[in-house]
Amino acid sequence: EVQLVESGGGLVQAGGSLRLSCAASGFTFDDYAIAWFRQAPGKERERVSCIKNSDGSTYYKDSVKGRFTISSDNAKNAVYLQMNGLDHGNTAVYYCAVEGRFGSGLVVFGSWGRGTQVTESS
Repeated sequence: EVQLVESGGGLVQAGGSLRLSCAASGFTFDDYAIAWFRQAPGKERERVSCIKNSDGSTYYKDSVKGRFTISSDNAKNAVYLQMNGLDHGNTAVYYCAVEGRFGSGLVVFGSWGRGTQVTESS
């Protein structure tokens, strides 16, 4: 069974940092890309970042470039999102999901987890 478990969220002050983790299982990790999405109340889900597990190619939403860094540990089937310089615009539930092809934005396996809450508090 494909499973994705997000963790690492929390409450942070403006300008603070968090590192999110996505633990994956149930599929061939290196064959796919892992993307981070987020959704705030009343807003559409947006794709924040993505990493191609086979070669480390990355994508970032323009608004987080220079502040967020995505990385992977293929030996652990895990993906991380280091988030620096957090502000109110980053407050959302963050989810990781499997993309069938890097850059496609198409989620496969129906592999959404519970998500992890990130809240900026000023």
